[in-house]
Amino acid sequence: MALTVDLLGAATPVGVLGALEGQPRPLLTGVLVGAAWPLVEALRGRYAPESLGRRGAVLPVVRDWLTMLGGLASVCVAARIEVSAAAWVVALLPCLVATVAHRELAHRHTSASRDRAPGPRRVLVVGEAEGVDGLLARLAGRTDGEYLVVGSHVVGGGTADPAQPAPVRLPVGAAGRSDGEGADAVLKRAVEADADLVFVVPGRSLSGERLRRLAWALHDDGRDLAVVPGLVDVARHRLRPARVAGMTVLHVVPAARRGLPVLSKRVTDVVGALVLAVLLAPLLVAVALAVRLSSPGPVVYRQVRVGQGRVPFRMWKFRTMVDAADRMRPALEAVNEHDGAMFKMRRDPRVTRLGRVLRRYSLDELPQLYNVLAGHMSLVGPRPPLPEEVERYDETELRRLSVKPGITGLWQVSGRSDLSWEETVALDLSYVDNWSYAKDVDLLARTLRAVVSARGAY
Repeated sequence: MALTVDLLGAATPVGVLGALEGQPRPLLTGVLVGAAWPLVEALRGRYAPESLGRRGAVLPVVRDWLTMLGGLASVCVAARIEVSAAAWVVALLPCLVATVAHRELAHRHTSASRDRAPGPRRVLVVGEAEGVDGLLARLAGRTDGEYLVVGSHVVGGGTADPAQPAPVRLPVGAAGRSDGEGADAVLKRAVEADADLVFVVPGRSLSGERLRRLAWALHDDGRDLAVVPGLVDVARHRLRPARVAGMTVLHVVPAARRGLPVLSKRVTDVVGALVLAVLLAPLLVAVALAVRLSSPGPVVYRQVRVGQGRVPFRMWKFRTMVDAADRMRPALEAVNEHDGAMFKMRRDPRVTRLGRVLRRYSLDELPQLYNVLAGHMSLVGPRPPLPEEVERYDETELRRLSVKPGITGLWQVSGRSDLSWEETVALDLSYVDNWSYAKDVDLLARTLRAVVSARGAY
């Protein structure tokens, strides 16, 4: 279906344009251009099932479309074909729209199919005691329901945590037991637990050859095998598989910190902040007047925050609290409802009646568009902390400050103040370590829904 949509979406308008302009062989031109678009998509791997059902496919499709335009332009120059650039861009816009629309439908269909699935996959966890316990603990902390652990199978020495699913010990190197018999024992355990997927945590007791024999046994019985490499919160786009001495290794690529992606982010920040400031100018004026008339004090509240590289700056917000609210905070520390270094209260007595409305819909954050233009902040990034909060950070939490703070980010679209401190840090570290320009675009789109729902805003 994706191939058909791409082919017809490019060939049809190009052929029609050629016929209307009286160009020779419009049908052939339409077919050739129509084939160019699926070719570019195929070379980029866009027809793989995991790609078609993935969220945030708009930006990659736009990049592919621009690549196709560049390729067609190069062909025209090399062949000395005179064409109207504007007309051909307009003619090729339908294929971009059709492809984006189909990818969005594919994502929704994939999500709906997953929701209608009969149930999560039944998983048997295999490995040494420590590795099994660690993986079971991480899986138990997830609530997405994708995997259901039905048992564990411990190999080698050590003692498994009795609180985890009941393990079956598989001695390694015991008399009369071979690698093949060991694989058979794991398979028997999978059959007993009715597991259709086996997660293997590699270790000294599970060498490459043992894994190979285990894969043979499971696959011959119609069951799947997945090897858990031990990487935590590493996005798929940062992994590069390679072959080394007959083994498969994973190269972990660092997140972009310079070059075209970072330049694109800054351009988007400046242009986006300018456009939003112009479009929202009437709203900014209305909110400023409301703050001025609702309670005594300044309209804009400027507070020192810590930015990238631990550099302090003054962050702008519409005032949502009574005047001199900072001096009241020490008396409220004992009733702080947030764990960790952050201070939050659902019913903060310092917040004005208008301030609650502004916070509910994040209108108090709009003056931070100035901070974005000044280079202190980005449209997307972790929230900027207070200096006293940073003083309590450990080495892990300080990594949040390795990128520019943002007006919105994973924290805002994932529950905001309803999240624990540990969850907040985990989300920020995930953003820092796995940043990409496409991720920023996706977060900006998800922010609108989070602001409308107002979940966790207080």
